[in-house]
Amino acid sequence: MIDHNQAIADTIAVIEATPESAAALTLYALVNTLEYDRAGRLFKLSKLGDLAPEQRRIAYALMERSVVDGIGDPAWVEAKARIDRAIRGV
Repeated sequence: MIDHNQAIADTIAVIEATPESAAALTLYALVNTLEYDRAGRLFKLSKLGDLAPEQRRIAYALMERSVVDGIGDPAWVEAKARIDRAIRGV
């Protein structure tokens, strides 16, 4: 299992490297979904099949982080801002 903080760093790396890729967009969708706890964090699990095994490990670690450490701490907020900028091309 990937360390939760490493999962954030790895997510940023994947998304910043190729923001238009299926992997980047799938991880981006997961990150956004994890922020909506009241909506049940509805993420289509079949989308995990679009990820390579290493990227799925990142996704699983992000899900685990959301359960163990929660979402919205300063590290998450900073990572989310970087991810948003990468996806939007800013």
